[in-house]
Amino acid sequence: MNEVTYELRGEVAWLTINRPEARNALSKAVRDGLFEGAQRFNDDEDAKVLVLTGAGDKAFCAGGDLKEMAETGLEVPPPDFVPQFGRNIQVEKPTIAAVNGVAYAGGFLLAQCCDLCVAAHHARFAITEAKVGRGAPWAAPLPWLIPPRIAMQVLLTGDPIDAERAREVGLVNEVVPAAELARTTQRLAERIAANAPLSVRAAKRTVRLVADHPLPDALAEAERIWEPVYLSKDAQEGPAAFRDKRTPQWKGA
Repeated sequence: MNEVTYELRGEVAWLTINRPEARNALSKAVRDGLFEGAQRFNDDEDAKVLVLTGAGDKAFCAGGDLKEMAETGLEVPPPDFVPQFGRNIQVEKPTIAAVNGVAYAGGFLLAQCCDLCVAAHHARFAITEAKVGRGAPWAAPLPWLIPPRIAMQVLLTGDPIDAERAREVGLVNEVVPAAELARTTQRLAERIAANAPLSVRAAKRTVRLVADHPLPDALAEAERIWEPVYLSKDAQEGPAAFRDKRTPQWKGA
């Protein structure tokens, strides 16, 4: 059985951790499979949006494989231990986490790294490292996603928050019944995939600018990012399609 599967549904690629019997824990095989799947998505011209999820209905990903860690005597994980979109693997196209159960520790990391997050009602999120004496350096961007005091509580207590609370604080975009998770996520991804690809990629880069630059520098960088979009053929196609009352035919150029 493949520990990670890749499936194209229209223009949406579904990358699934397939270890439900181990709560989709991050074994080496899973970590390698996630890196390979993300690269496959990057190279797949037919895929416009990536959805990351877990098999089954218990866990999105329960975190690192603690048994494997104990056997290998893992101390400080290297920066490329787990794929972190935007850090150790660049993913220019949009990504969505479809959280179908617990997202703890490394599972929280994976959800945090995605651009959007849709969660089932029964999903839970936690950074449990304080409870097992491990570390979470990857949580450094968390106060950019949610209020700092909430981030502090999540990190210091290790206690889980439910899906509705995660939505309230901005970690999750939508909360839906478990039976609707795949359908809702697919529809969200399809709405994104239907948009002009150059605009979508530039928008993704723009959102993160103020995390890396002072506001004047962020605005200047945004102008640089968006100039090729304005100069593209798609920028002429959009208004022309509106004028002609037809669906735009995007070229990504």
